[in-house]
Amino acid sequence: MTKQANWREDGVRVVHANELDTNTPQTPGMNRAAAITQASAGAEKIWAGTVHIHPDAKTGAHHHGHLESVIYVVKGRARMRWGERLEYVAEAGPGDFIYVPPYVPHQEINADSDAALECVLVRNDQDPVVVNLDIEPVETPEAITWVDPHHPAKAD
Repeated sequence: MTKQANWREDGVRVVHANELDTNTPQTPGMNRAAAITQASAGAEKIWAGTVHIHPDAKTGAHHHGHLESVIYVVKGRARMRWGERLEYVAEAGPGDFIYVPPYVPHQEINADSDAALECVLVRNDQDPVVVNLDIEPVETPEAITWVDPHHPAKAD
């Protein structure tokens, strides 16, 4: 006989804004707060939280080891630099998603000098991997515009 699911105890979890956990690895220049974790929601394969970067601030260079990260920009303007010497740059605004592959050295920058940058962050594992790096960045990074071959830009 199979055990019947107890959806009341093992179903949907809501983690309220005032329940976020800031006891998670940090990178200078940003504040991370965990929302969906094993401890808070019973998650096994994903981690989700928030990122807050003050106006005109930037993080230190870092990577997240084997983890894939997705950043959703809620408010503000994100400038992302990445590469061995942070030699590439792209920007994202509210409603945009950013994908960061495993082991990619990167830096988040709040491109707005007047307003906070607020994002939602999701990773594919519970490991709290944050490897802070000592990188001498290039003076002028190359701007990258990624073109999705499945959704080409519309002509004006």
